[in-house]
Amino acid sequence: MTHPEAAEHAARLRGLLYLACPDAPARAIKSTAEAITQHAEEMPGEPVPETAGLTRPHSDQFESRVDLSSADLTGADLTRAFLIGADLSGAKLTEADLTYADLSRADLVGADLTRADLTGADLSGAKLTEADLTRAVLVGADLSRGNLSRARLTDADLGGALLSRAKLTSALLTGANLISASLVGANLGDVFLTGADLTNADLTNADLSGANLINVDLSHADLTRADLTGADLSAANLISATLMSATNMRLPVRATWNRKTMWPANLVRAIAEYSDEVSPGVYRVRGGGRSPDRNTIQV
Repeated sequence: MTHPEAAEHAARLRGLLYLACPDAPARAIKSTAEAITQHAEEMPGEPVPETAGLTRPHSDQFESRVDLSSADLTGADLTRAFLIGADLSGAKLTEADLTYADLSRADLVGADLTRADLTGADLSGAKLTEADLTRAVLVGADLSRGNLSRARLTDADLGGALLSRAKLTSALLTGANLISASLVGANLGDVFLTGADLTNADLTNADLSGANLINVDLSHADLTRADLTGADLSAANLISATLMSATNMRLPVRATWNRKTMWPANLVRAIAEYSDEVSPGVYRVRGGGRSPDRNTIQV
């Protein structure tokens, strides 16, 4: 067995052992998987000594974190799993059931969570850089302060999710459902990097107050009743985005923008009229929220 094959075998075993003994100490799971892999080509003999620790419930608060890196947990039932700070980097969690699982501060860098169910899961402070969450269900999930840079969230369901102060630079959120999601103070953009792609995303009633939306692509996004108070929209693309309904003519109060910001055609004149230049080429929408005359919302 080559070294890469052994590593893959050990990763799969860690996943299986965790599913079989979720309360076992992390150290026992890792050492057992390594021991089995090391003696994989030998004839069966005495039980692997390391397996003795699998029956001991996890009780030591200083126990090393669960190592499930590169483990294959495709379709696994991990409902309400206790995986605080676990190493799941590169793990295969396609269609896994992680509803209400505690994954706070977990390392999910490069993990495959395609179509996984993370309803109500705690992912606060988790590392999800370059993770694949395409069509994943994250309804009501807590992703606050998480790092989702370059993560793929195409068509993901993030309805009511908490993303406050999360990092989403260069994340792919095309067609994502973010209805009533909280993105307060979230970082979706960067002056030097590609901003998040929210093309065709549904942000109805979403809270984007104080969010960094520099260079973010919001073209064709639905921002009806979304709160953009104090958001930074410098160089953001809002072409064909819906910012208001026929009965709600609220402007993004105190939002900042610059000459590179691309507004929907029906808002260009109103935004210009109700904004003040705060520095050369940088503008801020005045407070008050509503334009006094609906007829001003036109090209």
